[in-house]
Amino acid sequence: MGNAKMAMSGILNCDDIKKALDAFAVAESFDVKKFFEMVGLKSKSADDVKKVFTVLDADNSGFIEEEELKFVLKGFAKDGRDLTDKETKAFLRAADKDGDGKIGVEEFTALVKE
Repeated sequence: MGNAKMAMSGILNCDDIKKALDAFAVAESFDVKKFFEMVGLKSKSADDVKKVFTVLDADNSGFIEEEELKFVLKGFAKDGRDLTDKETKAFLRAADKDGDGKIGVEEFTALVKE
């Protein structure tokens, strides 16, 4: 986990991460597009977006699966909350353009840049 935090702070501003996590601290408030905008990911290069994807892809499968999505905020800060099932499913729906039930790196990049 130490690795993830370093990777994220190398790409994103810690204050931005904190603000974004605070903004969606309440269960069922998570808005994935607003979150990516607030953490500053939307304005980053495709390369940086891919790095963030790699951090969130905990099992290195090349995809972020639904169970990894639940813990996506912990990838940004260790005290990030778990997403609710509803939020997790909404995140998946927003990103999973080909309907395979998981998010590939292209889908993730597309979502961030949307």
